[in-house]
Amino acid sequence: MADPTLDVIEHLVAGIVEHPDDVDVRAKQTRRGELFEVRVNPDDLGKVIGRQGRTATAIRKVAGAIAGAGGTRIDFVDVDRQR
Repeated sequence: MADPTLDVIEHLVAGIVEHPDDVDVRAKQTRRGELFEVRVNPDDLGKVIGRQGRTATAIRKVAGAIAGAGGTRIDFVDVDRQR
């Protein structure tokens, strides 16, 4: 069964980018809890982050509300960056 937080993040991000097919959201377990890694086309990274990080903050707040008490962490990455 898919994680509802992951689905919401993917839906929100895909709705604001020019290349929605390049949006890839993955959940990772870390020592600090669950981390959602959002990969987008390099041309869309600025759109996802927004002016002074406002769009990214809004996405994080919505995802955090869905995730519940534990909250959530989101990392926005362009698809060209290697990890």
